[in-house]
This record gives sequence, structure tokens and C-alpha cells, in this order.
Amino acid sequence: MVTSVPYVVEDECKRPPTLGVVVLQSEETLEDEFRYFLRDRRVVLHHTRIPSGEAVTFESLSNMESHLADAVGLFPATAKFDVIGYACTSASSVIGEERITELIAAARPNTVSTNPATAAKAALDALGVRRVALLTPYNVAVTRGLVSMFEKGGFEVIDVFTFDEETEERVARISSCSILDAAVDVGASDGAEAVFISCTNLQCANIIAAAERRLGKPVLSSNLVLFWHMLQLASVDTCGIMESRLLELGYS
Repeated sequence: MVTSVPYVVEDECKRPPTLGVVVLQSEETLEDEFRYFLRDRRVVLHHTRIPSGEAVTFESLSNMESHLADAVGLFPATAKFDVIGYACTSASSVIGEERITELIAAARPNTVSTNPATAAKAALDALGVRRVALLTPYNVAVTRGLVSMFEKGGFEVIDVFTFDEETEERVARISSCSILDAAVDVGASDGAEAVFISCTNLQCANIIAAAERRLGKPVLSSNLVLFWHMLQLASVDTCGIMESRLLELGYS
């Protein structure tokens, strides 16, 4: 015997802030780091994947432009997003931040969006930083594109280190110790007011606090700035999530 039972529909007004993240097919790090950041926050998080190459080159980054709208279209149709984030720093600089915004808006009208390039500049502005040291895993050409993106945004790039690794599988396995040591070394210059570690596939969440203590200045990563900016846009306080000069700015 089958018996139908009554149920109550959740009040949408009481639903927690809802975030959507477009994650690269080759991404292995961001989802774990976002779950770590959100472990004590009441936020709904949805992911979708976008086709991406196993090697990070201008061609593979540019190719994602034609897939972005379709990837956003795979989010639950009835979900009401506070913010959608496209999680690729280098592709945001290659495709263009405005174009990324247009593509997301075309697939999900009236939804606020961001990406790590836009988020990084917003974070540096919030911290009052104009001179930044840069650490990337990319080849030299892609790294130079990222430097250009910051310079066009009005920032001075003091020094640049790169692991010069194109293969995403290897990028995701660069040890946190290697990232910490390189971040401290590149940020050691007195001229650098902060360090930005680019690439959502680098494991940075557990080294941010240690790097900041060793340098005495803000240390940011792609995942950290994207997370912070999405919560800012969703009006969610970031204080107390973890030890980080950026997150301790809270919601403004």
C-alpha cells in the first residue's frame, strides 16, 4: 500500500544566500577550498563544470569563451542565485572580465557575477594596496598576460615568480610548502604591499595565514579573493572564517 502524505514548501525568503561557481573540468582544488571556507557559514553552494584543456595556454583559455554560457545553463533552472562566479583567473584575463560578465548574464539574466581577476582587483582596492608581488604556476606568456591585466587596472607589479607549469594535473599537486616558500620569497621586497597567488588549482587555503605572518603583509589567492568577493556581493560577513587580512575586513 502506498499512502500520500502532506508536505510544506520551504519559504524562499528564509533560504540562505545561494552561490554558483563555474569550475573548470580540469580543476581539482577549488571545491575543497570553498567547502573549507564555508564550513561554519549557512550558504548554499552549487557547482557546474566547463570544458577546459589539460594544458594552460592562450588557446585553451580562449576556447572556454564558447562554452561558458552552456556551463551556466547547467545550474538548476529554478535556483535563485545571489552571485555566480567563473573560477578561472587566467581565462578571465584572456577572454576579458567584461565579456565573462556578458556571457553569464546571457545565460542567467539579472544575476550578479564575478571572477578571480575582478575579485583580485576588488580585494587589493579594499586593502588599500597598489603595489603587488605575483606568484603563478603558468608559462611565461600567460603570466605576462596576468601582469598586463593588473597594470591596466592601475596596479604596479613589483616582482613575478612562476612555477612555469602548463599541465593542470601537476599544478594541482604542487605542494603547499612549495607555494608557501615561493610566496614568501616573491613578497619579500619592501616595495610589495601584498602578494597575489594566481590559479584556482593551487592549494593555498592552508598557507595564507603562515605566509602573512612571515611577511607581515596581505597574501591573497585566486580562491580566496573569489570567495571573498562572492560573499561581499551576497552581503555575507567573512569575519572569523579563517586567519586572513582580507577576510577580516568583513562585509562592507
